[in-house]
Amino acid sequence: MMSLCCDVLTALAGKTLVTAESLTGGGIGAALTAVPGSSEVYKGGVISYTDWVKHHVLGVPQEILSTRGAVSAPVAQAMASGVRALLQADVAVSVTGLAGPGGDEFGNPVGTVFIGYAAEGHSGVRECRFQGNREEIRNQTIEAALKLVLDMRNPAEWKTHN
Repeated sequence: MMSLCCDVLTALAGKTLVTAESLTGGGIGAALTAVPGSSEVYKGGVISYTDWVKHHVLGVPQEILSTRGAVSAPVAQAMASGVRALLQADVAVSVTGLAGPGGDEFGNPVGTVFIGYAAEGHSGVRECRFQGNREEIRNQTIEAALKLVLDMRNPAEWKTHN
């Protein structure tokens, strides 16, 4: 994980990165800040574990939360856009999903994760289905979010979900 974090921080040299985390509870930020000098790129993040924080702090529309649920592509996108604007950064990554023990009322099973990305001129959401226990799903999400930041250096290869 340390090597991946170093790759992300190096790739974003001269830019700023922020996070909006739900199921990982700050794990992405913790992984990044384990790297000495990470403050040159990583500004911070919002742990938006509840819908209230997603709506009132990050600006996720209540209608989306009510009709699509917190574990959805539109919420991940709104979280990324919201935290990028709130913390005035060049790049934002967000995660929302289900690490267990159960699914949600919208039919999403444990392991369903949406990772959002927002930067000047492009944004997107990646849907993931992870397997394992709660800790394994959270760790897979952290790794996938960091890899997504690296992947977004070439947005033409990326698929946006709405």
